[in-house]
Parts: sequence; structure tokens; C-alpha cells
Amino acid sequence: MRRDFITFRSITPAQQAQRVLWRAGVDAVLSRTPRALEQMGCGYCLRLWTQDVRPALEALRTAQVPLRKVYLQARDGQLEEWNP
Repeated sequence: MRRDFITFRSITPAQQAQRVLWRAGVDAVLSRTPRALEQMGCGYCLRLWTQDVRPALEALRTAQVPLRKVYLQARDGQLEEWNP
């Protein structure tokens, strides 16, 4: 199974997003954004399973949690930015 990333500018919105997703039944792991994905210095991300991305984005939109970008992991393991 593949893991995807939702990135955030700072820890506060990432923590808020994690709480929203947990309440929605989506398992999301908070971590620092990998350097390969973060072009503007530090940042935080939530890692989640591919099948959880759409429900996660819907829950975050409903809760009005600001996010930065979404990256999906391709079958070859490469991460690609996704604009839903």
C-alpha cells in the first residue's frame, strides 16, 4: 500500500488537521516534511494511506484547515504533486 502526504506551513495547522482527521476516522501520522518535498524550509506533513486522501481532504475543507500541498505516491515510489 502507498503512503501519501498532505503538507502544512507550520506545526499548528498540521496538529489541527490531525485532530480533524482522527475524529473523521482517518489515520494520519504527523511528521516533518521530507526535504525533497519542502521548497520553503521547514514544514510539517501528515502521512496517510492513498485510499484516505479524498475523505481527508473533504474533512479538512469542511473544517477549514489550511493546507499547503498534496503529494501522491506513484506505483514506482516517486511522489507527485496532486491538485484535487
